[in-house]
Amino acid sequence: MVTQKARAHVTYTGSGPYCYANSFAMMFGAGSPSPAVIEFATGSPFGMQLIGGTLPFFDPYGWDPEAGFDDALAAPGWTSTVTKGGDADEALARLKTSLSDGPVWIGPLEMGHLRHQPEMAGPISADHYVVVLEVNDERVLMHDPQGYPYVSLPLSDFMTAWRAETLSYGEPYTMRTGFTRLAEVSEADAIRASIPAAIRWLSMEGDHNMPPGTLGNGKAAEGLASLLESGCDRELRGHLIYFAVRVGARRAADAATCLARVGYAEAAQIAAERARIIGSMQHPLVIGDDAAAAVLLRALAPTYARLLAALESGS
Repeated sequence: MVTQKARAHVTYTGSGPYCYANSFAMMFGAGSPSPAVIEFATGSPFGMQLIGGTLPFFDPYGWDPEAGFDDALAAPGWTSTVTKGGDADEALARLKTSLSDGPVWIGPLEMGHLRHQPEMAGPISADHYVVVLEVNDERVLMHDPQGYPYVSLPLSDFMTAWRAETLSYGEPYTMRTGFTRLAEVSEADAIRASIPAAIRWLSMEGDHNMPPGTLGNGKAAEGLASLLESGCDRELRGHLIYFAVRVGARRAADAATCLARVGYAEAAQIAAERARIIGSMQHPLVIGDDAAAAVLLRALAPTYARLLAALESGS
């Protein structure tokens, strides 16, 4: 009898839209866990949502980045202080004062106003996170983890981006300072500490106050497949090929690596399968083969329940 050998998961290293995980790693410094572990700790790999039945993300039902930040800090043993709100003058004064103690973690920002990035000319309803290094009355110096170290931006553009008025979550002028390591936590222990939250997100527990028509996990995958089959407009295609598929595949791949490190072999295998399926959608969507992408989504749908069962059983 011939059995099919399971395909080995290969850890991904490279660029990708991991702005807040990379920004956290910069703030943590030399003792930081890898961005993969930070991303795992946010809970982002554990679910899928189709918001309002039309806007897909390969992250949990009811999740947004801010919902995972406290977990991402607590699991590896860190804390920070969050400030937000007020008007632009108050926010800028807070930023200048905080920079006297070192870099400041900033976000969410409206990426479309970050005009150092090519082709950004106005709001695109896309969030972003950076680490600000210096500011004066004319310009801001920052590390932008999108691929722009020590980039300088006019202060007026930065402040408009920081107002974040075109984003669907977050508050204006949010920043984090006072990063403090409370405990020495290994990466493996940080991964283990994050698994209960992963189970909670995959279970879609709680009242998330989502827009009518929102679907989660397998139903979200099936719903997106139906959307693609009925006609994928330019806006949806752009969202998928420039962001959602890229980050979704990366998150699932990192989840597979993290789960394997702590002995969750079955869950790791399922996460790797999810990463392959999501990543395989990129080319069909780029060339307009939406039927092929829909087939992949229907193969993805049952993996969420399988992953939840594996995590709950400790396998």
